Amino acid sequence: MWYDAARVVSARVGRVLYRPTIEGLANVPEHGPVILAANHLSFCDSVVIPLAVPRRVRFLAKAEYFTGPGVKGRMSRAAFTALGAVPVRRGTGREAVDALELGLRCLKDGGVFSIYPEGTRSPDGRLYRGRTGVAHLALTSGAPVVPVGLIGTERIQPIGARLPRISSITVRFGEPLDFSTGYDHLKTGRARRQVTDEIMAAIQRLTGQQEAGVYNERSREG
Repeated sequence: MWYDAARVVSARVGRVLYRPTIEGLANVPEHGPVILAANHLSFCDSVVIPLAVPRRVRFLAKAEYFTGPGVKGRMSRAAFTALGAVPVRRGTGREAVDALELGLRCLKDGGVFSIYPEGTRSPDGRLYRGRTGVAHLALTSGAPVVPVGLIGTERIQPIGARLPRISSITVRFGEPLDFSTGYDHLKTGRARRQVTDEIMAAIQRLTGQQEAGVYNERSREG
């Protein structure tokens, strides 16, 4: 109830201020599990996607957003909780596995889970190579993947900017991709790589971004 009320109010305010162009929203299933796989240009991407989708969207957010001190910390915790964020300590090994398990749990419950296959924000606007966690979610859960193309969000809050700016943005939802069959003959690593590359190609068609061809190894800020 709190999520629905906060989302409605925030979505209305956002549409008045930024007048976003939202395309292909009908491609997001009204019911059942679905993975939203998006490019990542700005901190505000994790606000834009939940506000654009009528269903509740769960996504991973740094645990630090939930543990900050003082008034600012409480405001951050309340905002991310209202948006459907799941706190996670990011790193390698066990932390990465735990993050994917949270995603699978959401999908098993029939929910919407959003993920950035690039892993972190693009430092230069290019589309970086996807990491295979998104494929693991898709192949394990059987949930469809809806590619999401975000355009212009980097102008709202460029890397290093403390406050958001007013700028037009576009959110494009592509047609759902079904990976529930057709990959059993491939070894696990190969299947995940192929599925991830197909997802990233679909995102690129939505955004028109130049492909970097490498992983984004920049320090993970968000």
